Amino acid sequence: MGKRGVVTDYAGEELYAGDLVTYAVRHGNRVRMTDAIVEDVTTKNVGGRLLPTLVVQPTGAVSGWGLGARKTLQRVEISAEHVRLVAPDFLGSLAQ
Repeated sequence: MGKRGVVTDYAGEELYAGDLVTYAVRHGNRVRMTDAIVEDVTTKNVGGRLLPTLVVQPTGAVSGWGLGARKTLQRVEISAEHVRLVAPDFLGSLAQ
């Protein structure tokens, strides 16, 4: 996190609500990449440290062959530590 009060992905790109991101998820005995839309950007106090967290809504797209769409599309809270920004303001660009 370069600037105070700004949550970033691992490459330093700022994350905001409405952004399309990708992150790793467990799928059986493997790890897959999945896309999600950021709904909320927050921080949590864990052990005296501020941990950046994101509330995301998965889109259903999962990496790997032979897999169908993601079974559960429930909102999840994830750490911003291993998240990568794919498209900023994804929802805004769909509206145009």
